[in-house]
Amino acid sequence: MAAAQAYCVKCRKTVEIKDAKQVTMKNGRPATQGTCPTCGTGVYRIGGGASSAASASASASGGEGASGGSKSGGAKK
Repeated sequence: MAAAQAYCVKCRKTVEIKDAKQVTMKNGRPATQGTCPTCGTGVYRIGGGASSAASASASASGGEGASGGSKSGGAKK
């Protein structure tokens, strides 16, 4: 398995996450949290592996269709 990578704002480059751990955000989506090996700043990568990305895109496309129809049906006030 390849090491997780994230963008370090302080170093301004993509780095491998040191001490990476899987976390779940408040909205239930997976993320990876850790530190930058160069400067020690906290880095965060939203999203999980390929399997969770596929399920997230499938649920997102279904949710968009349902919410998109209700948004376009309302009249502006």
